[in-house]
Amino acid sequence: MPNAVVMTGYGPPDVLKRAEVPMPQPGDGEIRIRVRAAGVGPTDLDIRSGRLRFPLPPQPVLGYEVSGVVDAVGPGVSGTRVGDEVAAVLFGRGGYAEYALASIWAHKPESVSWVDAAALPSSVEAAAGVLRQLRVKSGETLLLLGGGGSVGLIATQLAVARGVKVISAVGARDEDLARELGASPVRYGSGLVAAVRALGSVDAVFDAAGKGALADAVELAGGPQRVITLSDHAAPEFGVVLSVPTADRAPGALDEGMAMLAEGRLRMKGRRPMPLQEAAEAHRLLESGEVRDRVILTLDS
Repeated sequence: MPNAVVMTGYGPPDVLKRAEVPMPQPGDGEIRIRVRAAGVGPTDLDIRSGRLRFPLPPQPVLGYEVSGVVDAVGPGVSGTRVGDEVAAVLFGRGGYAEYALASIWAHKPESVSWVDAAALPSSVEAAAGVLRQLRVKSGETLLLLGGGGSVGLIATQLAVARGVKVISAVGARDEDLARELGASPVRYGSGLVAAVRALGSVDAVFDAAGKGALADAVELAGGPQRVITLSDHAAPEFGVVLSVPTADRAPGALDEGMAMLAEGRLRMKGRRPMPLQEAAEAHRLLESGEVRDRVILTLDS
């Protein structure tokens, strides 16, 4: 039986334990991936800690994005075969494992590393999906809250490439990077509204941070109609949409992002590889704020 890191219950990082799990079998439209790298994201931390709760299966496995080699192909799959190198977004299928099932994937170019490929899927899906929902177009101005994060960096580049003016709310350490990517940086805090208005009016707001700035976002957008947040669960109080990745996809986003990455046209947040067996330590580091990079769990071939 293959190995995985499973949740033994809600709680601190040490509820993550290595265990044997049944070999997953691909269903219609699915592939099975022998995982080489798996991303650790904020949703993983929220689920493990119990901040986000829902019915869990036996031996739940966290992880929403992986890279690896196709090991088996289910019925109805075309254009992909055993041995292909891919990156996939899992939507809760469990990436902290030797094998994972996926229904959304893109082929990985040889020039893209396993670690980089695993850091891309969830972020590019979220970024492209929200931009699609907001219907931002060339000539409009987008306020991006959390422009220095994994999703924010990618959203900035996708929006700028489409001719959108981006105002990026970031911390001091990310101001120069925001400018390099073509955005106008502003600081979070009590002066956010004034700082944004000094740069012009805003057509839409993408909250990729979830730091309690929805009141400012609605004020700057002139209403909640074109404000979307990824993670601020106060959204209903402000009439704001809380994006759901499983429902709010942008078809082709992962393929587009992978091509941009291979061509050197996409910058991502720094990556920190750690072995799969150190998943609990990875969660601890991220929650403590000791690392700002994306943590990617790696597996031997």
